[in-house]
Amino acid sequence: MADRLYRWPGSADALRRDAVALRLAGGLHALVLSGQEPGLAAAYRAPSAFTDDAFWVLITAAMAGRAAQLHHWLDSAPQTNEVRRSAGLIAAARWLTARHKLPLVLSELGASAGLNLLWDSFALQLAGQRFGPAAATVTLAPDWQGPLPLANQPRITSRAGVDLNPLDPVADRVRILSYIWPDQPDRLARTAAALDLAARLRPQVDRGDAVDWLAGRLTPRLGQLHLIYHTVVWQYLPEATRQRGEALLAAAGALATPQAPIARLAMEWDGQTNGSTITLQLWPPGATLNLGPVDTHGRWLTWAAPAPDAVLSPDQTPG
Repeated sequence: MADRLYRWPGSADALRRDAVALRLAGGLHALVLSGQEPGLAAAYRAPSAFTDDAFWVLITAAMAGRAAQLHHWLDSAPQTNEVRRSAGLIAAARWLTARHKLPLVLSELGASAGLNLLWDSFALQLAGQRFGPAAATVTLAPDWQGPLPLANQPRITSRAGVDLNPLDPVADRVRILSYIWPDQPDRLARTAAALDLAARLRPQVDRGDAVDWLAGRLTPRLGQLHLIYHTVVWQYLPEATRQRGEALLAAAGALATPQAPIARLAMEWDGQTNGSTITLQLWPPGATLNLGPVDTHGRWLTWAAPAPDAVLSPDQTPG
């Protein structure tokens, strides 16, 4: 195990770029979650009861005794499905429904296990109000600034996602939970509830390249609004892939009509703050809206959407 870590291919930067420390930490947490390392589990439950040296003895023992499992974890990049990112999706979908009064078709890029394809089954709890199903088993309660979401509930006619490595909500449950750290019990519980929901509803997540897959879904959809979205995904695609995707979206947007509109919602790191920005492109007219900053894990959000009946100009965000 140590040999592989010390001889990781590439420069020292590769260890950070490939998130090797996260891969190993996820593998160790998976051993705890699956009940294979009770001693390590005790240290995870009560870390203050263990010295650093005692903790390290448990870790090195796990690395030696469970090398095969940990090597498997090192083979793949960390992969989670942060459902709190759906807070912005819920608000944006309500805004789009109020503006266009059409049902939605959903296409998610980088969908992982498809948890955020099920945002219409989640509830938002904000300022004493609940938006979404009364019986929702997943409730999101971010620190919300700005106007509250609109009251109308979107209607979904179909949904699908794509990922290079789709995860199964049952078979890969431990893998998904392993990258949520044991000192985040609320996040673990919320993700577990979302996995239970996905195991029952089974959202479609295809295996493939995001842009190749999207190209096959961009035909006009009369009487429906096609909502394409990605959360903390676009920045990881190769530059050539991003350029091809932008060109595809622009070409599809040029064919969009008020009876078959297209929206592209992106929640991506903006390179300037400690979080991300939610942007919404609409065709027609080809306008780009800045809906506000958001924490990358969805813990807070500042909502800045205009009125749904605002007049939008191509390539212009209303002030």
